[in-house]
Amino acid sequence: MKGFFITGTDTEIGKTAVTAGLAHAFAQAGRRVAALKPISAGLDFVDGHWLNDDVERLRAAGNMGLTSAEVGALQLRTACAPHIAARVENEAIAREPLLHALRWVGGRADVALVEGVGGFRVPLNDEWDTADLATDLGLPVVLVVGLRLGCINHALLTAEAVRARGLTLAAWVANTVDAHQPHVTDNLQALQAGLQAPCLGHVPRLAHADHTTVARHLALQPLLGHLPA
Repeated sequence: MKGFFITGTDTEIGKTAVTAGLAHAFAQAGRRVAALKPISAGLDFVDGHWLNDDVERLRAAGNMGLTSAEVGALQLRTACAPHIAARVENEAIAREPLLHALRWVGGRADVALVEGVGGFRVPLNDEWDTADLATDLGLPVVLVVGLRLGCINHALLTAEAVRARGLTLAAWVANTVDAHQPHVTDNLQALQAGLQAPCLGHVPRLAHADHTTVARHLALQPLLGHLPA
């Protein structure tokens, strides 16, 4: 499987928006793109179907005509940490079946973008977490940094954890969470110096963060060296 693992400094910092934006950008560049969210928690009942908003956003951004089940291999109804949601629903988050499903879908793409859940180290079961998932896949990592108070510490700790797993931090994206955060330029400079990886772009606070709009704020060039020609 060729592509990238998308992680973030926390939950609710724009991982899905950035993943969808990258998917659209790669699709516009002529690549077959699978944007995948293997584990999601929180479903809404819409027009007779249980749907996860993140999964549907990624499905719309890709260009392989994937089904919701292919994009989101395991979709839990309860909106909370996945290991808790699985316990509430008497569901098992099983390592090998999930990896098999990911590789079966992602292996058909020129670029697979696998979005994690929450931050880099979120429990999935008693013996496996999202950092293990990233390590199992072995993909270069793109870190989404939610720009708000504390983001420098969260970003540097996450980058340290990524590299400690033997993974490559391919790039990072700054995503504006707090539109009123002071000293944004200083924060970006500190992040660039500390993360020691290329920045794909700075996404402002958007009224409509659809994949086409987010893609305009992202550069693919730093990622291309991590993909086959």
